[in-house]
Amino acid sequence: MRVAILLPPGCRFSEAQPNSMETVVRTLAGANRSAETRIFCCAGADDHNVEGVDVLPVGGRRMDTLIARLRAFRPDVIEHHQQVKQALAVQNALPEAVHLLYRHNALRTPRHALDVWRYRARYRRVDGLVFVSRAERDAFVGAFPEMDARAFAVPNPIDARAWLASPEDRRPVIAFAGRAMAEKGVDALCAALPAVLDAHPDWRAVLMLNDWDDHARWAARHVAPLGRYDDRVEVLKSAPLAEVRRRMQSAAIALTPSVWDEPFGLTAIEAHAAGAALISSGRGGLREASGPHALYVDAVTPQTLSAAMDRLIRDPAERLALARGGQAYVLEAHTPQRRAGELNAIRRILVERRRIAA
Repeated sequence: MRVAILLPPGCRFSEAQPNSMETVVRTLAGANRSAETRIFCCAGADDHNVEGVDVLPVGGRRMDTLIARLRAFRPDVIEHHQQVKQALAVQNALPEAVHLLYRHNALRTPRHALDVWRYRARYRRVDGLVFVSRAERDAFVGAFPEMDARAFAVPNPIDARAWLASPEDRRPVIAFAGRAMAEKGVDALCAALPAVLDAHPDWRAVLMLNDWDDHARWAARHVAPLGRYDDRVEVLKSAPLAEVRRRMQSAAIALTPSVWDEPFGLTAIEAHAAGAALISSGRGGLREASGPHALYVDAVTPQTLSAAMDRLIRDPAERLALARGGQAYVLEAHTPQRRAGELNAIRRILVERRRIAA
């Protein structure tokens, strides 16, 4: 089975500074030995470090080049990551292939009947859709019940080997890693930290804020009041993945305080794998990511986050139990081999459906 994996325009597939979607693609491709795979991305990075990467020019020649190279490759399955517009353009040009739309975040909710008609017309043109959690898949089917047989869930995998660190010997550090956006609960976390840091002067915090340049105008005003703690609060702006991993491997507590329904929560399973005890909002797919191995807050407010952090600081036994349980859960439930097998099974189902229909 030949599989073409199409990343959206602008994705360079850099190993050093990937977005979460590229991390998932890299992890699944590395575990998939049963398909001939080619990954199409944009020019701009030299550190792809996997076989089968096809680099596309940036600009007006990109789409024509992509179509020409796809026709030369003759894929059985074209897997479109994230972008519907690109998927429909390619489907027009190569209708003979199976087209699978792989969504890493929520599809837009229809606002009115015209939206329902328009979105339905788009989604019917693809053979299947993959969502990164059962919560996202079920929300989509709730809006488009006729798509039930074409909608699948493959929760995000993690190659935990690079993240593993002992939960036993941790530094008194509270860590956050995520985009510098309101949806991630950054403002509530920044407002919660002073009470914790004042009550526990031997503890520190590190905020690893991705996409800083895009969100600095909003995020800076929430981060600024923490400046009075000097080096007790570090703010890393768009840090490389290796640096994020290194910090998580020593932090005692990590947080995923998202205030929106996370499609899955890759940062949650990364924190688990690294051996940190996790505090989570449990929104969207976050409970699928962590199972029973996180301390969940009912609402994301400065008060609930402060109370959760204070609880784990004062109870090292609970903190260690959460860290051990979360790490063991990730190593069993979210393996690349398991998720790659699930994805390959979906591809085979769709290829067989196409064969029967033909």
